[in-house]
Amino acid sequence: MSQKLSTKSIYERNQARIAPVGFENTKIWLHDIRSMHNVGSVFRSADAFGVSEIILSGYSPCPPRPEISKTALGADEFVKWSFHSEIVSVIKDLKSDGYLMVGLEQTSSSIPIHSIDITSTTKVCIIPGNEISGLDDALLPHIDVFVEIPQYGRKHSLNVSVALGVALYALHDVYEKRDQKG
Repeated sequence: MSQKLSTKSIYERNQARIAPVGFENTKIWLHDIRSMHNVGSVFRSADAFGVSEIILSGYSPCPPRPEISKTALGADEFVKWSFHSEIVSVIKDLKSDGYLMVGLEQTSSSIPIHSIDITSTTKVCIIPGNEISGLDDALLPHIDVFVEIPQYGRKHSLNVSVALGVALYALHDVYEKRDQKG
């Protein structure tokens, strides 16, 4: 019979793992994400996958906030983050640094996330839409590729932190396949 691992055993096993090449150059950009719980959850997922940085902008809340830390379980202390009031400068900096801008949004040109081709880049910035209106219209022209999570139910959306967790797992598979080929 299988037994649950202790927290110490899980920690030791996780510390021995090496994230697929790619996550050390993957950034998450949270623009206008209202919920502190969603932001905290994204910090926790970013830590779990080894994401290099979270960029916050617009009215997205920033650490230190008890609501963020509680949901993040302290991951907000380990994941690098920055806040920017001017989104155009963030776009220019990321683009000049060679980042592929990936919008997690359902559009007329979006492709399933697991189909994304990232063989020509090692730097990815994934930007999920916000809880109510999706990606800010000001960001849309700067997105290089739109990806979506295939859904089969009656609702057409996922909570932003859940969607980002699913997207990171899909990227994990894409990175591993790329690493095996290269």
